[in-house]
Amino acid sequence: MKTSRISGFYNMTIEERRAKLADAAPLTPPGLDPWTDGGLSPEAADHMIENVVGLHSLPLGIALNFMVNGRDVLVPMTLEEPSVVAGASFMAKLARAGGGFHATTSEPHMIGQMQVINVTNLNEAKLKIYEKKAELLEEADSIDPILKKFGGGARDLEVRIFDDSPIGGFLVVHLIYDVRDAMGANAVNTACERLAPKIEAITGGKVHLRILSNLADRRIARARCTIPVKELAFDSFSGEEVRDGIIAAYAFASVDPYRAATHNKGIMNGVDSVVIATGNDWRAIEAGAHTYAVKNGHYTSLSTWGKDADGNLVGTLEMPMAVGIVGGATKVHPAAQAAVKLMGVKTASELAEIIVSVGLAQNMAALRALATEGIQRGHMSLHARQVAIAAGATGDLVERVAAQMVAEKVVRIDRAEEILKAKK
Repeated sequence: MKTSRISGFYNMTIEERRAKLADAAPLTPPGLDPWTDGGLSPEAADHMIENVVGLHSLPLGIALNFMVNGRDVLVPMTLEEPSVVAGASFMAKLARAGGGFHATTSEPHMIGQMQVINVTNLNEAKLKIYEKKAELLEEADSIDPILKKFGGGARDLEVRIFDDSPIGGFLVVHLIYDVRDAMGANAVNTACERLAPKIEAITGGKVHLRILSNLADRRIARARCTIPVKELAFDSFSGEEVRDGIIAAYAFASVDPYRAATHNKGIMNGVDSVVIATGNDWRAIEAGAHTYAVKNGHYTSLSTWGKDADGNLVGTLEMPMAVGIVGGATKVHPAAQAAVKLMGVKTASELAEIIVSVGLAQNMAALRALATEGIQRGHMSLHARQVAIAAGATGDLVERVAAQMVAEKVVRIDRAEEILKAKK
């Protein structure tokens, strides 16, 4: 990667942008073709899901200016919402002045759950499982020799008792499994299936559900950034005003779940778009993130915002991040393969570090807008284009109709239709 700073990218044509990407990243122009034709045929899609009748496209944009752990990264983002790519790119530019984003990940440990019902004595059964722990882990470790070759496999076994459920008491056995560069669902589910008969023999009960948990709280991605306060100033707003406004907005989300839901949605605008672009399971990431946000007993902000001793703005984000670069759609979808290659990631951990950094950047973009000029100014100017198109505008009329609605501060389809009629 030469640089993630490409001046004037916003004003270029699609072909000009593609040429700039090919020059800046380890991709030749043909390598970008999956982003032009969608990278997927109906025939290929028919092998991915059931009852296929066609394809459904979403826009793919490139977030600029990102520096993660000292490395420039061009970030592909797939979503339909205006202002997200622009917001993340601008915040990444501000973050560069403070050294960019610093990110880490924990080991790629996923949790497989086995629900054991019809157990006579829960406490006795729990201890019996622990007595056979080494044997069970050895069995789980032998299931996937390829994963083991790359350093993965079974790591631990835990037993929990639930004695007040609607069906009475049962055990839940957690298999902690290192999945390396995979998302891990298939590997973990297979391991749980293999262990089920042994668990039944040990406990005298029945292993009912046996499946991966999407609360991947053993597989955490963390990112932080420091924004020099002077970089936050714009228009009539001082850097201190913007900083304090962002911190106050975070404080709101930290105590009120109604605000936290929208606050975290802003984070997921950034996170999900990269997850989708790389062919990963965004529903799993969403489920894990929102469950993690309530880990202390009440739903709260996934991010934190404050200031350092020098008065600079400091942001952090910590969340589960079960993404992979091997297996699943990431390996079979050409557009996802191009996305991974564009970012130059070699491991799932690297991908997770980029994704969590984008989430933090997008969170800051939303908070900055809310705390200063309001969310509508930038968002609605971009939304106006969609409204103009929905009203029937084409060609240069799209920009002309959108510009007039923004100037009037009335962005509605009925007004777009009136403007369009007058201009034709």
